[in-house]
Formats: sequence, structure tokens, C-alpha cells
Amino acid sequence: MLEYIDLNTLPAFLLIFVRVLAFFVIMPLFSYRSVPVQFKIGISFFLAIIMISTVDTTGVAVNNLYVFLIVKEILVGICIGLIAYIIVAAIQVAGGFIDFQMGFAIANVVDPQTGAQSPLTGQYLYIISLLFLLSVNGHHIILDGIFNSYSYIPLNQFLPFGEESIVQFVITTFNTMFLIAFQIAIPIVGCLFLVDVALGIIARTVPQMNVFVVGLPLKILVSFAAILVFLALYMNLAQRLFETMYRVMNGLMSLFGGV
Repeated sequence: MLEYIDLNTLPAFLLIFVRVLAFFVIMPLFSYRSVPVQFKIGISFFLAIIMISTVDTTGVAVNNLYVFLIVKEILVGICIGLIAYIIVAAIQVAGGFIDFQMGFAIANVVDPQTGAQSPLTGQYLYIISLLFLLSVNGHHIILDGIFNSYSYIPLNQFLPFGEESIVQFVITTFNTMFLIAFQIAIPIVGCLFLVDVALGIIARTVPQMNVFVVGLPLKILVSFAAILVFLALYMNLAQRLFETMYRVMNGLMSLFGGV
């Protein structure tokens, strides 16, 4: 079996392996604690074996710049995964908006996937989004994104970190994330705003009624009903969210590659 292994491609294989592994460390769905480290390393290893036959490895050699190439590959994988994670974080931000209006802002839960605190509604919507992503084979698109990165950023090319367009692109991505979060949260937040207006009118017309006691369970009931009603709309927004994630990944890779 050893005669089929080309040791000349070993430096290029290591670079591919490092980029894919760094991508899986940050990328949503693959970076969670529930995914074993052995699985991340194993799938990165086998994907690198598959990619080595399709990636241009000319000009890759072990020299004084090889360590910098490894660092570059780590940065590429982390940046691509992070820019995608920023877009997906819009779901958590939208859940925070909704929980603040519902009165659940104080009742954050610890996400077992990431170990960080997240809003209740945001966690619920996030799990639904991941199930939707898996049901439409969105994880294949994620893998396709890291595979296409080599057509934008070759192995022997360094990153143009001095480009102003990269900073502008990251800022635009943050703006897009908050815009999507607002679009996800506005139906439920709008309904709760109308409930607040109605409670304010009742408090002025019927001073004997304690609106603080009535308002909290009423807002929870209305928010749950609104979530059920707007769940179909949310699926459409989730589809747009993942399309935006893929487009943002390609946009960042094209900027890194100078395309």
C-alpha cells in the first residue's frame, strides 16, 4: 500500500488537513461539544485525502515559509467558519429580542452544544433551524463551501489582510446579521408591542386591575400563539438565512483570494 502514497504531496496534505480542521472547530453544526473531537479530526483527515487529488498542490514545499502557510491555513479555516457562524447567530439575537419582550430575558439556559448561555426562544428557534438545515442537506453545502475555498485561496497564496474591502465586508456581514435577526423577531415582537399598548389602555381605563399580574402570563400566551402562527414564515427566513451564509462564505473567500 505504501507504493501508492506520494510523499511529495504530504506537505500539501497537511495544509489541507489544517484548513478543514480549523473550519470544523468554528463552523456551526460541526463545532458543538456533542460532536466528538475524534470525529472532527477523522472527518477532516478523510476529507483532506479526498481533496488532495483535486487541489492544485504545485509550489508547495517545506521551506522557510511553510510554517507561515500553516498559520495562514488555520486563519482561513477559522475566518470562513466564523463568518458563517456570525450569520447563524442571528437566530440567537432574534431569540433575545423576543425573550426580552416576553419577560424571559432573565431565564437564559446553558446551551449544551456550546456551553454558553442562550435565550429560551433563541435556543428553540436555533434547534429548529439546525433540523431544517439537515433536512434539506444544508450540511452538504457547508462542506461544498470549504471545498470551493481552494479555488479562491490556493495553498501557496497568503492573505491580503491589509485590504480595506475585507473590513467593510465583515461590517456589512454584521449589519446583515442584525437585519435578519430583526426580520425573524419582528412578528412576535410586534404582537407583544400591541399587547403592551392594550395593557396600557386597560391600566388607564380600569385602574383597579393589576396589569402587572395579568400582563406577564398574557404576553407569554400571545407570544407562544404568535410563534405557532409565524412558524411557516420562520422556515422561509431560515432558508434565506442559510443562503446568505453560503453567499457570505463565498464573498469572504473571493476577497481573500483577490478575485
